Amino acid sequence: MVRSTIIARATDALPLAASVDDEQTENDLQEHKQQAKLIFRRITPNSEPRCSIESGAFTLHYLISENVVYLTIAEKSYPRKLAFSYLDELSKEFAITYGPKVEAARKPYAFVGFDTFMSKTARLYQDTRTATAASESGMDRLNNELQDVTRIMTKNMEELLWRGDSLDKMSHLSTSLRSESEKYRKAAKKINFDAMIRQYAPLGGLGLLFIIIIWWKFF
Repeated sequence: MVRSTIIARATDALPLAASVDDEQTENDLQEHKQQAKLIFRRITPNSEPRCSIESGAFTLHYLISENVVYLTIAEKSYPRKLAFSYLDELSKEFAITYGPKVEAARKPYAFVGFDTFMSKTARLYQDTRTATAASESGMDRLNNELQDVTRIMTKNMEELLWRGDSLDKMSHLSTSLRSESEKYRKAAKKINFDAMIRQYAPLGGLGLLFIIIIWWKFF
C-alpha cells in the first residue's frame, strides 16, 4: 500500500508538501525518506518523467509534471499501475490548487495544506481492490503512457547510491540500446550460421555420398 508521499520542486529539490505520517511509519521509512531526498537531487531536465526505484521491501515511485516531482513510497508488492494512478491524481489537483505559486515558493513545505487531499486520496488507494476499481473507472482520463507501465523505467536504489547511475532518459535509452544491440547481434550470428549451413550442406552431402560409394566399391 501507499505509505508516504513527498512533493518537491524539480529544479532545486525544495520540498513543497508531504504526507503527515505516524510515528511507526516514520521509523519504518526513515532510510527510504533519505533516499527520496537523494532522488530529488538527482532529478535533471533530462530525467525520465516516471520512474520506479526498488529499495528493499519498498519501491519509490516518482512522477514529474510541470517542474514538480511527486514521489510516493509504497510496499514492493503494491501494483505499480495504482501507484502512478495515485500520483497522477495528486499532480492534477496540485497543479490546479498551487501550480502558479510553485516558482515563487521560497520556504520548505510552503503548501503543507495539501496534506488533506493527499491523505484523502491515499485512503482510497490503501485497499488495492477499491483502488483498482477507482483507477479503471477513470481510465479514460489517463493517457496511454501512464497505463502502459512497461514503459516506466525501473531502477534499483543500489544503482543510484553506489554505481552513480542516472535517472536521465538517455541513460535509459543507452541501456535499452545495448540490450537491443546484443539481441540483434545474437540474431545476426544465427542467421549467418543458418546461411552457411544452407550454402555448404549440398557440398557436404555430395562429399559424404562420394565417400560411401568409394567405400562400397573398394572395401
